[in-house]
Amino acid sequence: MSIKFVALIAFAAVACAQGPPPGRGARGRNGFDGPPPPSGGMQMDAGAGVLRSGVKNAPFSADVVTESSHILADGNRIHQTINSKVYRDSEGRTRREQTVSLNGFAPSANPQQMVFINDPVSGVNYSLNAKDRTGFKSSRAGRFGGPRMSPESAGGRRGGGPPEGRGMDRRNATADPNFKSESLGRQTLEGVQVEGRRTTLTIPAGQAGNELPIHIVSETWYSPELQTMILSKHSDPRSGDTVTRLINISRTEPARMLFEAPADYKLDEFDARSRRQ
Repeated sequence: MSIKFVALIAFAAVACAQGPPPGRGARGRNGFDGPPPPSGGMQMDAGAGVLRSGVKNAPFSADVVTESSHILADGNRIHQTINSKVYRDSEGRTRREQTVSLNGFAPSANPQQMVFINDPVSGVNYSLNAKDRTGFKSSRAGRFGGPRMSPESAGGRRGGGPPEGRGMDRRNATADPNFKSESLGRQTLEGVQVEGRRTTLTIPAGQAGNELPIHIVSETWYSPELQTMILSKHSDPRSGDTVTRLINISRTEPARMLFEAPADYKLDEFDARSRRQ
């Protein structure tokens, strides 16, 4: 198996889970197509739930801008930006277009225009390299055949509520004196009604070798109508700040062809079910 194909598989796995940010791995994840953690757990990652597959009758397209910044101990500042284009149709299919690097962590290292398609209707994912016109198709049908279509497995929550944060179980968080959650009310962003929430997780002094308390703050603005995060901010003194925002939101139904692999692409196929057998 070629190195490029292995890299392609890695990026496909990211597309089906949570896209990594520029910089440190656990910081400011985009969360595209990412299901919520088990048992309704908390999601503290910035940008969680930006693009959920399996959400029906809520089509849209938008540009996604994720900005990540981190100030080093010597005063040096790292600032990186990821620009993506996302689509979702009325059947819950999703598409993400993003320039990524296949040969290293530097954004300028061999950048490739990649397209990630999640089709919960037919139970397949596509990862496509637009430059080479290659890619792979993976089947992700459920254990007994057929795509998994429950709201939870599709990346949503019953009742259409937003993910509330990551890294803590919700049942324990309510009783944890170091965790605070507060409503920020409602407003309109990019022409969409959104509901805001701020969560603060405090690491007490001495718990992680820290001399002073560490405050990790996440702010999310969620659209119940689109079941999508419109704006997400995440601040962690240890790793910096990340802001993910949707702009240029269109409610027009995306073309069906956007959720299919072009006929002239050379695809390798991978059946996820075979790994369970």
